[in-house]
Amino acid sequence: MQWTLLHGILIQGYRVASGPSKDYPYGALDRQRPIFKSRGLDLSTYFNGTLNIDIRPHTFEMTKPELTLHNVEWTDLHPPEHFSFSRCKVIFEEVDYEGWVYYPHPETKLRHFQNPSLLEVIAYPIPKIVYGDEVDVLVNPREIVVMKS
Repeated sequence: MQWTLLHGILIQGYRVASGPSKDYPYGALDRQRPIFKSRGLDLSTYFNGTLNIDIRPHTFEMTKPELTLHNVEWTDLHPPEHFSFSRCKVIFEEVDYEGWVYYPHPETKLRHFQNPSLLEVIAYPIPKIVYGDEVDVLVNPREIVVMKS
């Protein structure tokens, strides 16, 4: 497969996925992963949080994701959400880590909206990675369109 290479910086997100946070008394992924698994996406071997990768000056649009899960009821604090996923690879210190672009659909979210230059990725654990580190991400151009803003 031909990949699109993006360069980015790891930044701190809302800290909701790994939680708990000020908005949720639990980590969102703790609640979501069993539901995702029951619908065919097993993330049990991946890190229990997301990498928030700032890809400016680029933005992205998930156009034909490999997988979309509709009406995921993972909390009683707001209505169900839709989530899309596209395989990716994170490259850090010359090592490739398998992952998924994690895309909670903005039209079903009530809070924690992301900038279109922020790529959220669920990946295998990456030793020694910290906020501010530079990373490369390979995304599938058949599923994710990248634009320069």
